[in-house]
Amino acid sequence: MNLVVVKYNAGNITSVDFAFKRIGIDVTITDDPEKIRSADKIIFPGVGEASSAMSYLKEKNLDKVIKELKQPVLGICLGMQLMCEFSEEGETECLGIFNKKVKHFGSKELKVPQIGWNNIFDLKSPLFKGVQEDSFVYFVHGYYAELGENTIATTDYILKYSSALKKNNFYGTQFHPEKSGSVGEQILKNFINL
Repeated sequence: MNLVVVKYNAGNITSVDFAFKRIGIDVTITDDPEKIRSADKIIFPGVGEASSAMSYLKEKNLDKVIKELKQPVLGICLGMQLMCEFSEEGETECLGIFNKKVKHFGSKELKVPQIGWNNIFDLKSPLFKGVQEDSFVYFVHGYYAELGENTIATTDYILKYSSALKKNNFYGTQFHPEKSGSVGEQILKNFINL
């Protein structure tokens, strides 16, 4: 299994690497377009700010590379948001894989960003095989993707939003499977087995 983690200027790559090591899989961390293109599966992680992350992807030509991939790709947190059309964070044009806008949680009642455990429901994909409805996973985010035809999991915080998306070979989770205990581990295994 040639599993590549896309390296760009957005954190959490080390925790993704450790999560796959725990399930017995070595990853290659790279921003080399050829290594990314030749991978069996790709993880597009991210913790950071949308506009600076997109600038780096464009500078390295990775924006085009990612959109053209035909093998399974899993975007995590900011990675998933960058796979949407547009983010209100820095008014950023994103990759446009998912036909969704990423919006800021505008709330005076609840803390933003959402940091901590919340549940996922309406699970609709082999990505969630063996994962029970209302399982808890770990989130850290101040922006969310709207619900729509690509939604394969939903979470409720301030409002209901897409906690996972899928279109063709592209998957995304707003939560961090690499920090979500046994549930996250199951999701990563499912991604490997897609």
